[in-house]
Amino acid sequence: MLIYHRITSIDDPYFGSLHQLLQTIFPSEEVLAYELWKEPLEDPSIHVYAAIHEGEVVGSTEYRYYPSMRVAMTDFTIIGKPSLGIGRFLLRNRERDLQRLAAESGTEPIGMFAEVYDPYRAGGHEFGGVTPMSPYVRREVLSHIGYKRLNLTYVHPSWDHEGQAVSELDLCFLPKDEEMVSLDSSLVAEFLETYYAALPNKPAEWHGMMGRIRAASSIGLLPL
Repeated sequence: MLIYHRITSIDDPYFGSLHQLLQTIFPSEEVLAYELWKEPLEDPSIHVYAAIHEGEVVGSTEYRYYPSMRVAMTDFTIIGKPSLGIGRFLLRNRERDLQRLAAESGTEPIGMFAEVYDPYRAGGHEFGGVTPMSPYVRREVLSHIGYKRLNLTYVHPSWDHEGQAVSELDLCFLPKDEEMVSLDSSLVAEFLETYYAALPNKPAEWHGMMGRIRAASSIGLLPL
């Protein structure tokens, strides 16, 4: 049986295992240092949940909802072991929680952002050798769920606070309206500025991308 457990402190007995799993799954520049998790975990708007199986952290997801923009963001989804139904378990519990958050804010969400590696550019990442976390698998899963790729050359600041440009990813969006073909560029810009406000060191590539987004009227949504 899987348990959906929220982690709100680095002192949570499961956080150490979760952080170790993050380091196993993701490249170092994508993982926030242990001690730097203190404030995010205590932020009530940031939801970090672990999937617990027989006392062991076997998966996790982090997400947030922005009522003013009516969009959510999936920060990450981790599957640590195959054949336990972890992905489906995290997806359904996240969906229910996001529905609750939207209802409590009196808003109707229009969709959810997510970042995903392009395996043809990120082929060097082993992702811990866990097959479900292969960038090929993850990308196809997001496509099946209904995510679409924003039509832009995407880059984001590294989470190690070094201010490096992280490429090899696509910014994606899961529209509630499956017929949606584009997003207002002002929404994309506001979301990215808000989401990455916690990282003060931003590379020139990121500022260049943001300038191009602001100069556009809309950003197309393409098949993933």
